[in-house]
Amino acid sequence: MIEVNDIKTGMTLIIEDNIYQVIEFLHVKPGKGSAFMKTKLKNLRTGGTIERTFNTNVKFEKANIEKSNVQYLYNTGDTYYFMNMETYEQLELSSDQIGDDKNYLIENMMVIVSFFKGELLGVILPDKIEMTVTSTEPAVKGNTTNNATKDAYVETGLLVRVPLFIEQGEKILVSTSDGKYVSRA
Repeated sequence: MIEVNDIKTGMTLIIEDNIYQVIEFLHVKPGKGSAFMKTKLKNLRTGGTIERTFNTNVKFEKANIEKSNVQYLYNTGDTYYFMNMETYEQLELSSDQIGDDKNYLIENMMVIVSFFKGELLGVILPDKIEMTVTSTEPAVKGNTTNNATKDAYVETGLLVRVPLFIEQGEKILVSTSDGKYVSRA
């Protein structure tokens, strides 16, 4: 059991039969009344975030999350196939289990899958992924306003706003947290 005062960012806890990861926490000690802890928590089953306030006398059970390195192989329809590189066991995940992360999956890419007591929680992607621009419009000469961008589609079908100098066929780095252009690869 973990006391509220021992909570740290990144810790995984079981709260009301759900598995949460601590995103932010703030210990508040008002002038009057007892101290409390304000937290921002991510539900690892649904991906949603909530903000909760707890008294300092509350205790939680720690959730031990198991992680495995896997290689993304391919997908057929709504089923995505991965292989554990240590055991060579194949995993099948539905597009619902992967969610929006499917926009970043490139064949043969290494990712991490997380489990809690055998239950698959999801896929953990790298922070940035190298992708190839498959289509974009040519830059319009004279359009040099500050931070001028244009639409570009990458190999997974994801639409990314890129600077005007990016051409079709170029490799770019894309952030997996917000889907934005980072730099040329």
